[in-house]
Amino acid sequence: MPYNDPKTLVSTDWLAQHLNDPDLRILDASWYLPDMARDPKAEYDKAHIPGARFFDIEEISDQRSALPHMAPPVEKFMSRMRAMGVGDGHQVVVYDGAGLFSAARIWWLFRLMGKTDIAVLDGGLAKWISQGHPVDDSAPIVRDRHMTTSRQNHLVRDVTQVASASKLEDHEIIDARSPARFRGDSPEPRKGLRAGHIPNSSNVHYATLLKPDGTMKDPTAIKAVFQAAGVDLSRPAITTCGSGVTAAILSLALEVIGHRNHALYDGSWAEWGMFDYLKAETGA
Repeated sequence: MPYNDPKTLVSTDWLAQHLNDPDLRILDASWYLPDMARDPKAEYDKAHIPGARFFDIEEISDQRSALPHMAPPVEKFMSRMRAMGVGDGHQVVVYDGAGLFSAARIWWLFRLMGKTDIAVLDGGLAKWISQGHPVDDSAPIVRDRHMTTSRQNHLVRDVTQVASASKLEDHEIIDARSPARFRGDSPEPRKGLRAGHIPNSSNVHYATLLKPDGTMKDPTAIKAVFQAAGVDLSRPAITTCGSGVTAAILSLALEVIGHRNHALYDGSWAEWGMFDYLKAETGA
């Protein structure tokens, strides 16, 4: 059965049925790693779901931080959303051009800001196009809309909190990176970072939660993936990855299966891998 929950995941058919709803706002949050050699803004300008606004993950971030695309201050988030015509009373659907890759990050960011009327488009732009739904290159008509926020600090963890959780082993720390990166067999794509993973963490590569068409697996299969990785789903969880993007796919999957006690390590390995005083483990 397709997902049709406006607070987590919606299908392409659901979006097609609601495309002209006056209070629907669609965000293209495409973002790619450098080795993917894709320009998300150029792709958006060429073709996007009608009415979609482009959400720039790099610009709508805390640019005071040396770490990549950290969550922005509340005031900046509110300002950017108002300028994009996204505010109170809107149902937001966010997608990306890779299927399900970076869109979950914006789902998590909205929830961090206290906004829960947001869903990820299951399968993203690729599935939308494959099913013959329309795209265009028109700029959307934008009207300012006030947004009320309330930052939910329990949904994010910093390096000190993650170090404590790793030492005390009182959380399930779940890493979304590939097994080779988790083991330390492959170098990190960002220069200057050590290889390996946070001690006492488990590896659930985000791709193992997805079907071949880029949609999320069903809840039973999702639970099986986490359990096969040794994750105890009765315990609180912290999700992590390379820079806090694909970790949000794990957070979304946990939410889908009813696991509500989860937070995302925003700095992720981009932060942890920088500092020699933080222990890094290698191997499985």
